[in-house]
Amino acid sequence: MLFRYEAPGPDERRVLDRIEAMRHDLRYYVAQSPRRWTGLLARLTRARAMRASNSIEGINISTEDAVAVIDNEDPADADKATWQAVEGYRSAMDYILQRCRDDSFVFNTDVLLAVHFMITQHDLDANPGNYRPGWGCVRSSETGEIVHEGVDRDALEPLVGELIDYLNDPESPPIVVKAAMVHLNLAMLHPFSDGNGRVARCLQTAVLANEGIVAPIFSSIEEYIGRNQQAYYNVLGEVGGGGWNPRRDSRPWVRFCILGHYRQAQTLLRRTREWERLYDAFAVEVHRHGLHERTVMALLEAATGIRVRNSSYRASADISNNLASRDLKSLVDAGLLEARGERRGRHYVAGASVRHIRESTRLPKLSDDPFEEAERQSELFG
Repeated sequence: MLFRYEAPGPDERRVLDRIEAMRHDLRYYVAQSPRRWTGLLARLTRARAMRASNSIEGINISTEDAVAVIDNEDPADADKATWQAVEGYRSAMDYILQRCRDDSFVFNTDVLLAVHFMITQHDLDANPGNYRPGWGCVRSSETGEIVHEGVDRDALEPLVGELIDYLNDPESPPIVVKAAMVHLNLAMLHPFSDGNGRVARCLQTAVLANEGIVAPIFSSIEEYIGRNQQAYYNVLGEVGGGGWNPRRDSRPWVRFCILGHYRQAQTLLRRTREWERLYDAFAVEVHRHGLHERTVMALLEAATGIRVRNSSYRASADISNNLASRDLKSLVDAGLLEARGERRGRHYVAGASVRHIRESTRLPKLSDDPFEEAERQSELFG
């Protein structure tokens, strides 16, 4: 028996409808009428998600290095072990999203173990590509106390088989709920010696992709989870009760994930609207300085607060190394970027005018809770 949540209530369905409405608006920018900057926004969105998902496990990288791993470039700051870990996660996500593009794809044990192998291959103590050999648990990083025990080893593989059947079941709850329950069940089963959380979050995104959601990278809630780590731990602890207890109520977890999708959709929609305004403002600015329009891509990178590297700008503008160097020098000469560091450490940050434009194009950040809103309405009219 797995953790189940078959029928979202009226409040959940209302929020799911609002999420779908925001995603419909987002599709306009991402798929129906992509802008020149859509690819850069997708890369940065994926980089933020990967950075957040790994940070939950204490694997921390800079935003610049997260972009570099997406671009298959060398890191600016990360040490070897950290870089191997994030490269493994990127490979696992690439693999599972690519597989999900095949209309005949089905989840199976080999796929699950392959994802785990890629994520943990840098650490042989994690038994990459294999289930844990015996008992498994999660300990508090602060106290060392056991906060969760995985299912008994004898019951593990039959239950993983049941989870795989659920993954492939066409008669399942709304996709956001199904993805959440896959994440929950894998995390509670704790099938691996290490890497359970990363595999669970990877599979959650894969479920969304396998159901045909446009641009699944824009549908992941890894970034939201990374920003709300304590709430993530708390709700998993509340629902799991410290072990494999599938009869416990999974509604708090489902609502956490639905709220995550709601707020992440708000964030991405705000960013797309800000970027449209930014691109137009920067296009005017580079034209005023007699620069090519493609140089706007470097200004967009800098406006996000990350260090612009030759390699990241090359990927954004799809140009050669030499042309990228000339463009970046021209942007420095125009005062739009400021150069920092030397040789391999050379990078660029936003100049004063770029920072001013960025601040002037910001839109309000929304953080409403639609479930609390529904409860208030119920109290008023109930």
